[in-house]
Amino acid sequence: MIIVNTETVPGYEIAELCGLVQGNTIRAKHVGRDIAASLKNIVGGELKGYTELLTEARREAIERMMAQAQQLRADAVVNVRFSTSAITQGAAELYAYGTAVRLRRIDGGQPVPPPPPPPQVG
Repeated sequence: MIIVNTETVPGYEIAELCGLVQGNTIRAKHVGRDIAASLKNIVGGELKGYTELLTEARREAIERMMAQAQQLRADAVVNVRFSTSAITQGAAELYAYGTAVRLRRIDGGQPVPPPPPPPQVG
């Protein structure tokens, strides 16, 4: 599946809009990461525990968004955006969203073949 943050995909035209798709996850901070982050604040530098937490949250939100797009039989998601928000003290939501579409090659070729069935996300 093609995932882009632009409104178009080079070499393709949008043949059909399938609809808005989204994926999200809410993650809580880990006490061990908080202690390490507090120490890092004193000396400066990257908070690697939080970087890993957000990287994993982004991956999970994208996977959930893609699963929704596959259920709509889309072969791409365009105009993908991310949003974060605090849910409670120590927990945040990462939200990914975009527009699921079916594509057709600009050179008059056949549409992109339909994707396989969506994976089970639990």
